[in-house]
Amino acid sequence: MIDWDRVAELRDEVGAEDFREVVDLFLEEVDEVIKRMKAMSDSSSLEQDLHFLKGSSLNLGFAAFSALCRDGEKAAREGRSEVINMAKIFDSYAQSRSEFISRAVA
Repeated sequence: MIDWDRVAELRDEVGAEDFREVVDLFLEEVDEVIKRMKAMSDSSSLEQDLHFLKGSSLNLGFAAFSALCRDGEKAAREGRSEVINMAKIFDSYAQSRSEFISRAVA
């Protein structure tokens, strides 16, 4: 679910001191997009939102979540938004977030 090698690489890149700040910013931005998506009544920004989530989450090692966002982004781009399992995407993020917080920033 989490690419822990990527997490270690990021921690090395930004330094242990700034790692928590990067994580907090990431979680804040992603939480905001997820909240907006849950309240969304149309799919006009779905492809863009999934693209943002895909890239952001991959940078922080949320591999499984990023893969779901990638697949959803592709489906939205192809006009097949109805096949996107948003509940699965939201659940994956919640599980990834929980696992990440318990291990990476505890």
